[in-house]
Amino acid sequence: MFLVSNTLIVQSESREQILKSNLKTILILIISIVIISLLLFKNFFFKSTFLLKSFGELSVDPEIALTNNKPTFLEFYAEWCEVCKEMAPQVSAFKNEYEKDINFVFLNVDNQKWGNYIQKFSVNGIPQVNLFDKKGNLVSTFIGKQNEIKIRESIDNLKKEEKPYEEIINSEFSTIQENETNKISPRSHG
Repeated sequence: MFLVSNTLIVQSESREQILKSNLKTILILIISIVIISLLLFKNFFFKSTFLLKSFGELSVDPEIALTNNKPTFLEFYAEWCEVCKEMAPQVSAFKNEYEKDINFVFLNVDNQKWGNYIQKFSVNGIPQVNLFDKKGNLVSTFIGKQNEIKIRESIDNLKKEEKPYEEIINSEFSTIQENETNKISPRSHG
């Protein structure tokens, strides 16, 4: 009887070791799959952040854009802004569609180099998109998350000669962070 009991204990311990070994193997396999997936699909998972970083690099200089006799799409953004990230694919699609006829300017509000533009256009919520006609006159201002159709209509209206100024504010926006070159108060959400 003692021998049978002892054999059962040894078999039980052996099963536990096999089970622990199998669990470790499964856990390592799952972790490996997650890491490989992140590496393979990093552009998909981090596409919005990548787009925001590329906007600044591909941007037309604002001084040139506002004086080269082409309409201008000027966006103030930040890489930490969740609404900016959310709108980045839409903005990228606009850029791809209209860049032959319209200047696209992207100014990162965290870059002190753009402080004078931030103050000039009273930027205190991002994303902020300003649309200018070909003479450099401000035509529309969009603050916060915007409807693609409304922005598209405004871009298409840039071709018309006469249009009233329009400001559209959505409550979904990020307040820009204050720094030395940018002492402003955020727009009221109320």
